[in-house]
Amino acid sequence: MIGGLDFTVVWKDLPYFFLGRYPKGPLGGVGLTLYLAVVSLFLSFIGGLILGLLSVSRNRLIKWGSSAVIQTIRGMPLLMVIFWMFFLLPSLLGGGMPASWTVITALTLFTSSYMSEIVRAGILGIPKGQTEAAISTGLSHRQAMLHIILPQALRNMIPSFVNQFVSMIKDTSLAFIVGVSELTQVATQMNNRTMLYPTEIFLFIAVIYFILCFAFTELSRWLERRLAYQKAI
Repeated sequence: MIGGLDFTVVWKDLPYFFLGRYPKGPLGGVGLTLYLAVVSLFLSFIGGLILGLLSVSRNRLIKWGSSAVIQTIRGMPLLMVIFWMFFLLPSLLGGGMPASWTVITALTLFTSSYMSEIVRAGILGIPKGQTEAAISTGLSHRQAMLHIILPQALRNMIPSFVNQFVSMIKDTSLAFIVGVSELTQVATQMNNRTMLYPTEIFLFIAVIYFILCFAFTELSRWLERRLAYQKAI
């Protein structure tokens, strides 16, 4: 007991909090939380990069169309997007779909819209003179963007991407709404089973979320300092 709190139920089922029923069953807990966050972030990076490039296109139709998509998704609550994907995707695909992948799809759509703003800001943050100089050497606008502007912009975006990953870890907690056994769902199951230790259980997962988010926040700060030092050199 710690401060009058009994964490026995937590220590006894610690593997379940971290891995769920894995390897004898499906992955859950912290493992599934990180899986959802990592896969969603990777896909969101691709989606955000595409939307971000479209949003700075010189073609007004493409620029306005991408901006409309971005603002529409950004204007929706994440919970609504999760519900839409959970009920919409199986009907569109004509069959069952793992709940975890409906959540990944929802997180990807939602986060891509925010990633696109990071990409757009990163590109616009590069002086226009570099684009003009690249074009003057014979490169097309597309080649200048891909080979000169985008590599510099991506380097400046890294800390923002890490911060978005921190937000993604917290957003995965909404997956319990559709029955995905990530960390919050595992804690809820444990609480429903014992009905005696809600404070200990949810205090424990709060600490876990804090450790995960703090670790990646510190990584983001280190990257910012590192990049600032390299620029100074």
